[in-house]
Amino acid sequence: MLFSEPVTEIIRKRFSCRRYIDKPIAEEERGRLSDFLSATGAGPFGTAVRFNLIAATDQARKALKGLGTYGFIKGATGFIVGAVGPSRKNMEDFGYMMETVILFATDMGLGTCWLGGSFTRSSFAKKISATVEEVVPAVTSVGYILKKEQSEVTIRQIVGGHNRRHWGNLFFRETFGIPLSPDEAAPYAVPLEMVRIAPSATNKQPWRIIKDGDYWHFYMQRTRGYGNSLTFKLLNIADLQRVDMGIAMCHFEMTAAELGLKGKWVNKEPKIEKPDTLCEYTASWIGDFL
Repeated sequence: MLFSEPVTEIIRKRFSCRRYIDKPIAEEERGRLSDFLSATGAGPFGTAVRFNLIAATDQARKALKGLGTYGFIKGATGFIVGAVGPSRKNMEDFGYMMETVILFATDMGLGTCWLGGSFTRSSFAKKISATVEEVVPAVTSVGYILKKEQSEVTIRQIVGGHNRRHWGNLFFRETFGIPLSPDEAAPYAVPLEMVRIAPSATNKQPWRIIKDGDYWHFYMQRTRGYGNSLTFKLLNIADLQRVDMGIAMCHFEMTAAELGLKGKWVNKEPKIEKPDTLCEYTASWIGDFL
């Protein structure tokens, strides 16, 4: 996919925009974004994901009232809604594809904010005509960024408001517990850094990556009681940490492609001892040097 500037710059530019200019997206831009949404297909695991751009309505705002972030979303005039069918890795595919959409919107100069929660039975699901088999794990607000919001976010970034885990806590060599340095990661140091600064639900950063020869094994370090607990299932809340893994895969692959690092995703769990029962294997990237 072609952007107007390097994907690394777009990833760095993206932020959780919570205040927008109360002005509908212009027809030309709306058409361009809608065309892109219509052209999206399946994620890396093969699950098809559908998206739709809808106007912000009172019904849409009501559907957000159960989310803690709702009170901070001001002036958004649109939402991007996504639906995904059942599969073993559907949440990962959803996260990958939605982040692709968000980066496209960012490249257009639009603000976005991930909003995860229970949308499967909401007005958002009705707007995208979700079937009984499909779920709506998250939506994103979209619109023109309020100038004051952009300025304040820039200041927060400068003073370290957007804290991220250190490399040594996320990336490892051959096994868990042996930190991987940027020099050892070369030429994949930049794709890994784009993973490190990726957005995640409540900033938990569940991704853990092990370099093993030409393989990069992606694991999810689940937060205890999060995502697959009985409460989440009863409330029909999506497993957002699996969605986060899809976001990480999106950043990694898109950055690698831009750098000319060819490879592919494979489901080949290695015989590496996990640190605890909350650690789950997701997928592996194998570099293609032929």
